[in-house]
Amino acid sequence: MSKIKSIAVFCGSSSGNNPLYVEKAELLGTYLGKHGYHLVYGGGNIGLMGTVANAALNAGGRVTGVLPSFLNKKEVGHIALSNLILVDSMHERKQKIEQLSDAFIAMPGGFGTLEEISEMLTWAQLGLHQKPIGLYNSNGFYNLLLNQLDMMVSEGFLKAQNRAFIINETDPQTLISKLENYTPIQVEKWLKPDQT
Repeated sequence: MSKIKSIAVFCGSSSGNNPLYVEKAELLGTYLGKHGYHLVYGGGNIGLMGTVANAALNAGGRVTGVLPSFLNKKEVGHIALSNLILVDSMHERKQKIEQLSDAFIAMPGGFGTLEEISEMLTWAQLGLHQKPIGLYNSNGFYNLLLNQLDMMVSEGFLKAQNRAFIINETDPQTLISKLENYTPIQVEKWLKPDQT
């Protein structure tokens, strides 16, 4: 039986310039919906966000959006979701998404997507959660980021064990299978500056 019930997907509010990104978002949303995973995402109805949500809904899936009220007022909120949760801030949005999700996936996106998945990685590094984190690396979108992370390790700014948090795949089924089989990585206990 699956240990993962709900999966957060972070992705762009734009569709990008390559139609492949929309196609891949549809594949992921459809897979989640058909296989009974609860999709948790940012609540938008535009870009890849809207695509993955619509695909999951069309496949019979349950979809929860978490949206700051100021964005909902700009009419980017998705009105056909199973559940739309309005929050006060972008930070509260990330907290709520983390609470509702058993795993995290980043698809292509911009600053917001990068910030969201980076925060989930940082929280894992700090031991605030032990949930699996994946990159749905369509069209090699995250290859340069992965190279940058390897540079952080080689230059001594990121521990190799923490670099290993990231599961990198291009196929939804393979990615979710690896999320399902993820073994939490033990992180160092973080101490206050006056502790030794």
